[in-house]
Amino acid sequence: MGSASADEALLAAAGSGDVAAIDRALTGGAAIDAQDPQRRTALLVAVAYDRTDAALRLIQAGANVNVQAKNHDSAWLLAGALGRTAILAAMLDQGRVDYAKRNRFGGNALIPACERGHVETVRLLLERSKIDVNHINNLGWTALLEAVFLGNGGERHQEIIRLLLKHKADVNLADRDGKTPLWHAKKHGYAAIVTILEAAGGR
Repeated sequence: MGSASADEALLAAAGSGDVAAIDRALTGGAAIDAQDPQRRTALLVAVAYDRTDAALRLIQAGANVNVQAKNHDSAWLLAGALGRTAILAAMLDQGRVDYAKRNRFGGNALIPACERGHVETVRLLLERSKIDVNHINNLGWTALLEAVFLGNGGERHQEIIRLLLKHKADVNLADRDGKTPLWHAKKHGYAAIVTILEAAGGR
């Protein structure tokens, strides 16, 4: 742990996106993975506030992408949920992602990225990471299920569903009630998604 004042300066600099101040805080003895009262690291703060340059500098300096806050967010997990593709790419370059870490819903970084329609984030995770495309969260839902019934049925979610299927998502992996992605697509009236799922063998 660094000095309290240096740690606080690092966390504040991450939140404001001040890269020069980050360097000063680190030179002044700040611990790169110092945590605030919510147990957020500077990197997690930079991800939360979309401070890309600050996040990239912290990753370059060796920040741990896996440290979890009180709410179970880590920089890696939150970057997926918020669609911070450039930051995720830098984390993958660092090569120290802990794929066993889960968010407060028991999910990985892919599931909320699919739900929220972050196409390029999903593409990056599927093409470059070792993430489990068929992981089931605590709600009994996969990335494919969430893309179908928590999405809006539009073009972004359609593209995400195509990407998931291309990368071996199980088209018939059902929820806890036995309802498949195709069932949900039909229920919501998402005709284009119904067509995509049926072409992939959805039942």
